[in-house]
Amino acid sequence: MTDKSEILADLAAVIESRKNSSSKNSYVATLFNKGRKKIAQKVGEEAVELVIAAAHNDREEAISESADLLFHMLVLWSDMNIKAEDVYGELRSREGLSGIEEKKSRGEFLDGL
Repeated sequence: MTDKSEILADLAAVIESRKNSSSKNSYVATLFNKGRKKIAQKVGEEAVELVIAAAHNDREEAISESADLLFHMLVLWSDMNIKAEDVYGELRSREGLSGIEEKKSRGEFLDGL
């Protein structure tokens, strides 16, 4: 049985292994063949579906849509040659910062939070 902490790494490895597979046999290959815009669109669709599930207080649907979002995000990362370690490093660089101060430093502070 896979350790919970390895699930995303295992999924990322499967995505990498199917990147150049036949589109006839692999949804992942189909996404890569359609290109980054389509992959990004799928990430957006899954994010919106998660938001809708949350707004409807549908826990089970939110879990399902979260899994879909993570999957498509990993496909996008693969296409963009982003490794989980890159994202972990970014998160680590923000550790100890106030979220408000961090957003201000990037010019992203939103009024009304």
